[in-house]
Amino acid sequence: MTQPPFYVSPEQVMADRADFARAGIARGRSVVVLGYDEGILLVADNPSSRSLNKISEIYDRIAFAGVGKYNEFENLRVAGIRYADLRGYSYDRSDVTARALANAYAQTLGTVFTQDQKPYEVEIVVAEVGHVVADDRIYRLAYDGSVADEQGWVAVGGDSARLNEALAERWRPGMDLRDAHALAVDVLSLPDEGGEPGDPLPDEALEMAVLERHRTRRCFRRITGPLRDAG
Repeated sequence: MTQPPFYVSPEQVMADRADFARAGIARGRSVVVLGYDEGILLVADNPSSRSLNKISEIYDRIAFAGVGKYNEFENLRVAGIRYADLRGYSYDRSDVTARALANAYAQTLGTVFTQDQKPYEVEIVVAEVGHVVADDRIYRLAYDGSVADEQGWVAVGGDSARLNEALAERWRPGMDLRDAHALAVDVLSLPDEGGEPGDPLPDEALEMAVLERHRTRRCFRRITGPLRDAG
């Protein structure tokens, strides 16, 4: 006798996909993005930064950071560069904005989440440095395509809820690059919940870059050594 097909409600399917994606993202190492007086700092806990980057340039004033499954957020990064290049060539470079890019990413992530069997196990940040602090933009995009417009700082990946609590307590507008860097390293170095405080993560375990406000055209600069040597 043929058994009837097993039924799972759409609500349960979506909940299972969300749980699956969140579990994959939480297993990864974290990224912190925060504004400072002269731009936006991006710092990733990434000992493999010489071969695999979590942080990269997308366009003149726009940077990308991703956590989770590397090949999935790398595909999104490449697609973002192609989108930005095409839009800038077809219209004007000023038409390439973090908001438009975040909306494009949201459509892709949302479509994959609802239509494919497996959602992307990623969380990404799109940051754009403005000519003044008030024009800075930081967007966080989740695995399901939801977008959050963050105000000044955000942490994604790992135990991001606890990291964001620490940032909320200590970040302040107008801090300089060294203070922002120290805060990012302290937050990324937080021990597991209930663990004893440990040493700060060494520079070689970090991937760092900045979007510098007063640079002409290309504002992205990767920091490959200790901050004191970054110049």
